[in-house]
Amino acid sequence: MNKTLILLAAICAFASHTIAQEDAGIMKLDEFRYPKQRKIIDIPNVNGLQVLKCDFHMHTVFTDGHVWPNVRVQEAWKEGLDAIAFTEHVEYTPHKDDVKPGNLRPHELAKNLAAEQNILLIKGTEVTRNTPPGHFNALFIQDDKNLVVPRDSDLDEQAIQAVVDQKAFIFWNHPGWKAKQIEGSYEWIPFVDKMYKEKNLHGIEVVNGFGFHKKALDWALDRNLTIIGNTDIHNLIAHEYDIERAGVHRTMTLVLAKDRSAQAIRTALEAGNTVAWSSDYLFGKEEHVRALFHACVKLSPSFYSKSNGKKAESKYYELQNNSDLYFELQLVDGKGTKNIVLRPKSSQIVIADAGQTKLSYEVMSTYVRSDQHLKIELSL
Repeated sequence: MNKTLILLAAICAFASHTIAQEDAGIMKLDEFRYPKQRKIIDIPNVNGLQVLKCDFHMHTVFTDGHVWPNVRVQEAWKEGLDAIAFTEHVEYTPHKDDVKPGNLRPHELAKNLAAEQNILLIKGTEVTRNTPPGHFNALFIQDDKNLVVPRDSDLDEQAIQAVVDQKAFIFWNHPGWKAKQIEGSYEWIPFVDKMYKEKNLHGIEVVNGFGFHKKALDWALDRNLTIIGNTDIHNLIAHEYDIERAGVHRTMTLVLAKDRSAQAIRTALEAGNTVAWSSDYLFGKEEHVRALFHACVKLSPSFYSKSNGKKAESKYYELQNNSDLYFELQLVDGKGTKNIVLRPKSSQIVIADAGQTKLSYEVMSTYVRSDQHLKIELSL
């Protein structure tokens, strides 16, 4: 027997021995096992800034959520997020008989896994006052020692001051969530106005889970407050969002940051460099939504032309969406293709009458006010 045959025989013997040891009378049924892979949400840089995918409002069993903190990290990794924050209620701990309360305990339990999974885990809490004035999230807190637990209305200002003293980034959660049940809850109330005038209110949650709070967007725009979108998730993400379906993602805040770090996120939040992304829609300040659109969508030079029976010439272009965002355009000025749907990583043919320099469209899948969509021009 030559050396090659001897080597092959040895390899086969070793393989058989390995299989026998691994089997040990147990047949592995891995066909239905979920593959361990991270989704990549592809959004190009915007004016040299990275677009970070963030969820700054979520709960675990340490307050009224239904999952352990590590599950939130695993979900975020699987979905391709960059940063998350546990924002447990200060005043509301329904599981306290089973889980010892602690606003930053989830952070402590999950921070090592987050580091291993390359997820930025930001310290946060939810200041849960009665509505009105409502609930407020505070990001970048240092500790949970002096937070105010009683929900008495005469302690509302003290509760906010406890996170102001920690130099937290504070935003108003879901202003319209009790609009039908509690009169005055969906208004710019004196308590919120005082926070704003004292520079203790920095942003507003314009999208909460599956709800777009229209008045909140206008308040944020009129007062130059940072626009936020979050899940406010309590259950499993996969229980609420059909994330196995192509194109489906959780509600999140797209943060336009200098780099992928917690400090860069804070700087971007303070500068208001955000766009909320939920379902097929983008919500934000016009300048940011416009910059995001133009970073993702490109029009090619005309590649073909033809004339009809009346010798009117039409030119053909290709409009490309190089991102995982969705854009729906409706023609408002010019002679060309009237409706364009740009699904993620796709392109469409645009036909325009010759002799024009531009076509103007409304991007119907964007909101730059509660009743306004982004208007863009395609230069021909």
